[in-house]
Amino acid sequence: MERYILHWGEMGTRWGVSRSVAQVHALLFLSEEPITAEQITETLSIARSNVSTSLKELEGWGLIKRISVMGDRRDHFTAETDPWKAFLLIVKGRKQREIDPTLTTLRQCLLDSEEDAKLPATSKQRISDVLEFLELLTTWYDEVEKLPQPVQMKMFKMGGKIAKLLGKAM
Repeated sequence: MERYILHWGEMGTRWGVSRSVAQVHALLFLSEEPITAEQITETLSIARSNVSTSLKELEGWGLIKRISVMGDRRDHFTAETDPWKAFLLIVKGRKQREIDPTLTTLRQCLLDSEEDAKLPATSKQRISDVLEFLELLTTWYDEVEKLPQPVQMKMFKMGGKIAKLLGKAM
C-alpha cells in the first residue's frame, strides 16, 4: 500500500496536482472503509491543514465523498473506486477547468485578429487550427460522454480495430 501511495503522489506532481492531493486520493482509493481526516493525517504524516485542502480539492473534482458514520460525529471520506468512473471525472474536470476557458480565449483571439492588420495570416490560421481541433475534440468528448459506460469501454478496447474498420470504409 505504501509503494502505491508514494508512487501516486509522485505521479500527481507530473499530472499537475500536488503530491499530498494525490497521496490522499490514493489512500482513500485503497481504504476498505471510509476514513477521517485525522486518520489520513496520521497515516500519511502530513499536516492537518494540508489534508483539509487536499480533501476539498478532491471533493471539487468529485473523486471523493464526505459521508456520515453512525455513532461518529466526524466526517468520513471515501473515494470513487471504479477506475473508469474516476478517469471520466478527471477528464470532465480538466475539460471544464482547461479546455472550455481555452476555447473562449481562442474565439476571442480570432475576433481580435480580424482587427489586427499586423498579425501575419499564418498566425491567424494557426489560432484557427487550434480552435478547430479543440472544438472537434470537445464535440467528440460530448458525444462519447453520453454513451453508456459499457459502450465507452468497448470503444476503448477496440483501439486499432476502429482504424482498420475506417480504413476499409475509406
